[in-house]
Amino acid sequence: MKTSPAYQVTDPATGEVVEAFETATDADVEAALTASAAAYRSWKDVPITRRAEIVSKVAALFAERADELAAIATQEMGKPTSEGVEEAEFCQSIFDYFATEGPTLAADQPIKTFSGGKAVVQKLPVGPLLGIMPWNFPFYQIARFAAPNLMLGNTIILKHAESVPRSALAVEQIMKDAGVPEGAYINLFATHEQIATIIADPRLQGVSLTGSERAGAIIASLAGKNLKKCVLELGGSDPYVVLDSADVSASAETAWGFRMYNMGQACNSNKRMIVMHDIYDDFVSELTRQASAIEPGSFAPMSSRAAAETLAAQVDDAVSKGATLHAGGVLSDGPAAYYSPAVLTGVTPDMRAYREELFGPVAVVYKVGSDEEALELANNTQYGLGGSVFSTDVDRAASVASSLETGMSNVNTPAGEGAEIPFGGVKRSGFGRELGPLGMDEFVNKRMFFVAD
Repeated sequence: MKTSPAYQVTDPATGEVVEAFETATDADVEAALTASAAAYRSWKDVPITRRAEIVSKVAALFAERADELAAIATQEMGKPTSEGVEEAEFCQSIFDYFATEGPTLAADQPIKTFSGGKAVVQKLPVGPLLGIMPWNFPFYQIARFAAPNLMLGNTIILKHAESVPRSALAVEQIMKDAGVPEGAYINLFATHEQIATIIADPRLQGVSLTGSERAGAIIASLAGKNLKKCVLELGGSDPYVVLDSADVSASAETAWGFRMYNMGQACNSNKRMIVMHDIYDDFVSELTRQASAIEPGSFAPMSSRAAAETLAAQVDDAVSKGATLHAGGVLSDGPAAYYSPAVLTGVTPDMRAYREELFGPVAVVYKVGSDEEALELANNTQYGLGGSVFSTDVDRAASVASSLETGMSNVNTPAGEGAEIPFGGVKRSGFGRELGPLGMDEFVNKRMFFVAD
């Protein structure tokens, strides 16, 4: 019996269900596993330079269809059109990067031996993989998983979020049109129960999930039980530390823009702004001005009514316990998913907003009196995805940033981003890396190959 929700397009601007899709049957799951395993046997033997040609075509189609993809994302999860185009263009960059750099990244690595002979570490594909992807960046999340693994010669079964089925189908069509062989990339509208079946199947060799820590714990348990490699990119509550500034208003404007991107629905968004006491008031004042200047109807909806209601409940809990809401924080009438961008201060450990991830357009600001206090607060979280530190003194910022307990640490920029920049976290933000050289180093057989003299 299927207990997971149907795959459907619900426009968050109106709450209207636009289209629904049937979930996969158990026969569909078996067919996908069979096709993926069969495709792997031939795809892995295709020269990597030929695979690169196909991956390059994927990149070109993302650019060619950027407007079409953006329109899909807008209707499915509320992403502003301009940001949807940017996402598609970033996908182009990712596929181009791995098509260009992949042959070098996957090349044999000679190692020194002390017993004669020659030894190399080969980077070989491992087989069919399962990707479980979220709704917030419905194309980019796929790209950073699929691009390196297609280059390696792995094959992919993709289970996307139930709320973005058109995005999932659009990517599958791009793969087909680019010449990715049948079975090498398969979109599957699987149920939660079927995910467990897929992971348990001996033909599957690994699973990658981007999502909540709850989902990550479930997938890690299933992967461990079945001795499968997994990569997890989970939640984040990234610190954004401002030690000083030559232009506080400009600094606050930068922080606000980064926090509001994708309506605050990004894993590595600056969810905790930690600001030195002598510039704190001016910083909060500028954030408040930014939020207050936003006219009703001029901002995008959140991804769903449920997401907006969850965020509203977190903020309401904080305010009821003494936090200050400076601007915004208004939940629209249902079934639309609008929540006005907000500024919140005075958050304390007894509030949900202190320990939980706020996945939406809320800037939370903390005041600190020293670099040491800033660092202590920055690391006082169960998450460890990314973080950034700002100062006019680069050495000072770098000193604090070097002690952040994160997978990504940035100095004087909200985030180092690019196809060549590895992405991933520590602690309850997960493990493993995507993008950059490390993106081709996860689902790979690092085989030692030794030839005696």
